[in-house]
Amino acid sequence: MKSDDNRLVNEDFSLAAVDLSERIEEDTYAAEEARLQTELKRIQQAYLHTGERALVVFEGCDAAGKGGTIRRMAGAMDPRGFKVWPIGAPSPAEQRHHYLHRFWSRLPAAGEIVVFDRSWYGRVLVERVEDLATEAEWRRAYGEIVAFERMLRDDGARFVKIFLHISQKEQRKRFIERLRDPLKRWKLSYEDLRNREKWPHYETAVEDMVRSTSTARAPWAVISSEQKKSGRIKALQTIVDTLSHGVDLSPRPLDLGLLEQAESKLGIDPRDVVDT
Repeated sequence: MKSDDNRLVNEDFSLAAVDLSERIEEDTYAAEEARLQTELKRIQQAYLHTGERALVVFEGCDAAGKGGTIRRMAGAMDPRGFKVWPIGAPSPAEQRHHYLHRFWSRLPAAGEIVVFDRSWYGRVLVERVEDLATEAEWRRAYGEIVAFERMLRDDGARFVKIFLHISQKEQRKRFIERLRDPLKRWKLSYEDLRNREKWPHYETAVEDMVRSTSTARAPWAVISSEQKKSGRIKALQTIVDTLSHGVDLSPRPLDLGLLEQAESKLGIDPRDVVDT
């Protein structure tokens, strides 16, 4: 590992620099979604063989599209090696421990890919803005989080950290759509509406988070989700690129012993199944 692998890489980051005009055509989207889901299947199969493990962290504005992106990812995965952890407010029992404590038991084992739908970054986002953590606590958390992630990376875990960004105008549109759809109303809460009043405070918290915790080994990918499908494809591509880097995604060779058993038990000609 190079000495500068843990250096900060986005110290001048600003949300204003995120291009919210990115779009994707419907035909292109469908083809790209299918391609990326196939790549995710190949990655998972490789991880199950090599023992690689990965964490994918999703943060973002309310209604930015985290759930939809995670569903497309989950749709490609075998649940035996894939988990999604939706993170809400800590329970009273969890509040008695250090805020990172509740994440330890949710970390991936060898061969697993784990997704956090919100994460330990709540300490420097919602807990900061809503005064659920003192200033001393959330300021200290930047260094704690960088050290936490560095320790996991040093132990071999891969990281993808994605923040989905939308405008306040687009969020309002999506909130109204949720109110009008009986199957989506459950997604809208009093907190979602109340949080809009603190939009500038959240923007400041997000910018500080990216500047203070985006390292060379665990960088933030801040992605426009102003058009959901464009953001979804870009997020999935970021995940595929990071999780596949340096990994042999070739299908595992056929077990010759299994082939012999199949010839005997299933009455097949081995030439019908051997790769050519």
